Amino acid sequence: MPPTDATPAAPPPEKAPGAPLAKGDGAPLKKGPSQAPGILFEKVVKRFGQNVVLRELDFTVAPGERVTLIGPSGSGKTTILRLLMTLEKINDGVIRVGDEPLSHMDRGGKLVPANEKHLHEMRKKIGMVFQQFNLFPNMNVLRNLTEGPVHVLGVSKEEAADRGRKLLDLVGLADKAEAHPTQLSGGQQQRVAIARALAMEPKVLLLDEVTSALDPELVVGVQDLLRDIAMESDLTILCVTHEMGFAKDISDRVLMFDQGQIVEEGPPEQIFGEPSEQRTRDFLQAVLAS
Repeated sequence: MPPTDATPAAPPPEKAPGAPLAKGDGAPLKKGPSQAPGILFEKVVKRFGQNVVLRELDFTVAPGERVTLIGPSGSGKTTILRLLMTLEKINDGVIRVGDEPLSHMDRGGKLVPANEKHLHEMRKKIGMVFQQFNLFPNMNVLRNLTEGPVHVLGVSKEEAADRGRKLLDLVGLADKAEAHPTQLSGGQQQRVAIARALAMEPKVLLLDEVTSALDPELVVGVQDLLRDIAMESDLTILCVTHEMGFAKDISDRVLMFDQGQIVEEGPPEQIFGEPSEQRTRDFLQAVLAS
């Protein structure tokens, strides 16, 4: 708000490149009492033909919690993210984001399958960073960040551009606003994709193997950025990764998946240090040996 007396407001202190931004800057909030919704899966079933990918899956991510899903390929991890993004529909059960059902809506006290209007509103709460960046190649970097806020959230072009520039500063790309994605390295494109997800001011952030398409020398920078965002924000984060070191650093809790079910869950130091299930031990041994 503008100052109410005649004394001019002091200019805000300059932020170092990559420093966390405050609320209203278009970046995550610093840690504090969280109003962000969590995630709840209740008896969720997902089938592709005769293949049952998720089998009456129950799990919860608390508001502001950072949870990482690990497990072999085909265990259902990415399907969970696709269901949350409404890219797939569940066959049974209910998914909730905060106190609202995602896959259903309330009609006269009964849950019925969600219509497109309800899904559109719920999508605004959820951001996702994909492994393949998915930037618009015909748009410059800044416009990649402003399209969603302008056309989905109804933000003015000026406000969206201001927010976008601050987010580019956050991810260390303040000088790339006018560049096109093809002029950027893979690591820079992934940073733009992260900024684009944050530009929508989501309550939930989904990370799907965000470093798997990067050259090895670019992985650490992107992981460090995401680690800083996770530690400094109130975002509810659900992450799928094959990078066990990253999972250990970013997570409050790790869930080991196999065949559409949670085999084991716990804090990262337990899962990676003293897993109780043989399936978890076998998986980690195979991954760390590769």
